[in-house]
Amino acid sequence: MDNIKKVAVIGAGTMGAGIAAQVANAGIPVLLLDIVPADATNRNVIADGALERLKKADPAAFMSRDAARLVTPGNIEDHLAGLADCDWIVEAVIERLDIKQSLYAKIESARKPGSVVSSNTSTIPLAALVSGLPDSFARDFCITHFFNPPRYMRLLELVGGPATRPEALASVRSFADHRLGKSVVDAKDRPGFIANRLGVYWLQAAVIEAVEMGLDIEDVDAIIGRPMGIPKTGVFGLLDLVGLDLMPHVNASLAAALPADDPFHGLNRPLPLVERLIADGYTGRKGKGGFYRVNREAGKRKEAVDLVTGTFRPARKADVEAIGAAGRSLNALLDHDSPHGRYAWRVLGRTLAYAAFLLGDAADEVEAIDEAMRLGYNWKQGPFQLIDKVGVDWLIAKLEREGWAVPPALRLAAGRTFHRIEAGKRQVLGLDGAYRDLVRPEGVVLLEDLKLDRQPVLKNGSAALWDIGDGVACFEFTSKMNSIDGEIMDLLGKAIRRVKKDFKALVIYNEGSNFSAGANLGLALFAANIAAWTEIDQMVSAGQQTYRALKYAPFPVVGAPSGMALGGGCEILLHCDAVQAHAETYVGLVEVGVGLVPGWGGCKEMLSRWSNAGTLPKGPMPAVAKVFETVAVATVAKSAAEAKEFLFLRPSDGITMNRARLLADAKARALSLVEGYAPPAPPVLTLPGPSGKVALELAIGSLRRQGKATPYDEVVSGALAEVLTGGDTDVTTPLDEEQVLELERSRFMRLARHPGTLARIETMLMTGKPLRN
Repeated sequence: MDNIKKVAVIGAGTMGAGIAAQVANAGIPVLLLDIVPADATNRNVIADGALERLKKADPAAFMSRDAARLVTPGNIEDHLAGLADCDWIVEAVIERLDIKQSLYAKIESARKPGSVVSSNTSTIPLAALVSGLPDSFARDFCITHFFNPPRYMRLLELVGGPATRPEALASVRSFADHRLGKSVVDAKDRPGFIANRLGVYWLQAAVIEAVEMGLDIEDVDAIIGRPMGIPKTGVFGLLDLVGLDLMPHVNASLAAALPADDPFHGLNRPLPLVERLIADGYTGRKGKGGFYRVNREAGKRKEAVDLVTGTFRPARKADVEAIGAAGRSLNALLDHDSPHGRYAWRVLGRTLAYAAFLLGDAADEVEAIDEAMRLGYNWKQGPFQLIDKVGVDWLIAKLEREGWAVPPALRLAAGRTFHRIEAGKRQVLGLDGAYRDLVRPEGVVLLEDLKLDRQPVLKNGSAALWDIGDGVACFEFTSKMNSIDGEIMDLLGKAIRRVKKDFKALVIYNEGSNFSAGANLGLALFAANIAAWTEIDQMVSAGQQTYRALKYAPFPVVGAPSGMALGGGCEILLHCDAVQAHAETYVGLVEVGVGLVPGWGGCKEMLSRWSNAGTLPKGPMPAVAKVFETVAVATVAKSAAEAKEFLFLRPSDGITMNRARLLADAKARALSLVEGYAPPAPPVLTLPGPSGKVALELAIGSLRRQGKATPYDEVVSGALAEVLTGGDTDVTTPLDEEQVLELERSRFMRLARHPGTLARIETMLMTGKPLRN
């Protein structure tokens, strides 16, 4: 990992620029080069333009403003000598062999001995790339196939050749894992490698079958989506996202490279409808639309292509009887006697059979193919996990009834499964017919693995406490979206007492998509609708006291978030001794969006942090204003690095790039705090009182008059201003923690009774979007 200190990326297109940005996110200087266009007055214009687009990208390519400063743009005519300082050179130019090989000759003349060179190609075999080049180049060359966008897609396919030095592969693998946050999958030098080989086949099967059966695309996306554990974009939504115009090119590349007996050829036929859409400019979201479009002339109406007529019509809600009839049984959906059921089988059956066909060709390991589809296409389960779900023997029998070929790998697994748990260990079936333990990379610890051979120390319907070894306990949220409810608070209180008795330290962590979406709004709305104000007040008070008990526990507490950590999820992190955050952690106090103020100590903790930051002018008002401008607009940090800028995380908090390493890193951080640990001293805050409140209200009023704040924003922000300025206090009377918590609770309860807040909560629950009342 430490062998790579500087990187060069040649090719400043979408992928090359994105790779450069992720290298910079890792804190590594990167040289971004491209050609000099004819008659260019700025010889770096392509790389300069790419850097500017990266800075404005949405979703953001950079995790922080500092990262952007690590990218140096240049061109391959004037700055190729800079490669001599680089340890890894990534080529990401156009997919033409002659252009790549010409560039490699230039790279070979400029690079230092032992530097690694890799291509981001997705279609050209490695053997062809190094053909005719010096042995010294081939020894240092490999393929590193990133997925777009490089910051967010966790998969990296790594391909070595017969001549590639093992040390070169090990260096890239370690760097990509630890520093870039990638799950590295070793692939063979085969067309399309793993994910695109199977993914393109799956997408082609889905489109071909839908067109030939004349189905509605909304129904198809519903069938391919949740029932199969695939993102809700389904197939047609996904193609709109990646671009319809890529389909013909990728299909043609695979068809030209794959052997004649590959099942892909049976699906590779022209689709006149797709060709017509592309010709008319419907290339997906980057164009006028694709299979779906927004008709602005019809009042921004969402429309969908009719696969029979080829014309657009109003989009509608999916109506698939087979999904309801099947319930949670995937087998029942695949067996359903209806066009939708037959479609589900013809797509998934083909795809699972093709996955088995690829075992031993694209990759030798079941887990490599599963991981490639989970991370490259965001499938919830890999194809072999889906085969186990429907049953190996069931799949073989159904393939035989259809007259379809049964791949040897399926015959090998007959009567068994590809995955099993034996003596508390995950095992996978090998090509030799024997099971072997699934070995995680060194330093990777997953809670899902630890659970296999132990029982929870404590557990209820919304949370659990686990012993993760070495005297460290792990508190896990298990509620829907990990929203915080009374059961979590109750078990957290019990966990604090249990950890004090039996453990050295506590980590708060889970393996859900999001750390926590905040408080359970559904329960809060229900309580409000029946006027259970005492119960709501008790919930707020209980949360405050539980989080305080966590903060002042006689042992270190480390929060380990990933994904969203909002509202109450953010507040629990604010009360931890330290946080070890996954780089893709999105933190914020967002309560104003539902008409409330932070009620579990969020205001108090943020005031304390900014008052002691040492970066603001002296006096009580600068910290108050800073917290107000952050919380009043429901600011959410778009990365863990940005969370430090808002002080949702401290400068000393750690960031883990690879999600799979988060628990191990958090545990190590917790153990490092054990020796000599003492709880923090309670904060004492000096707040400006009514004069400060007036200043904040003037700012609110100005925004209201400019149309940047709604009438109810003014109400909510006014309550927030009262909390942050200390109510009736003044600068001569410092406030302790309990007094600020009481302000939070009382203003929270005042807003909770307001019809404007109830309307915001109801709208959020129904639409997932804030109400601008």
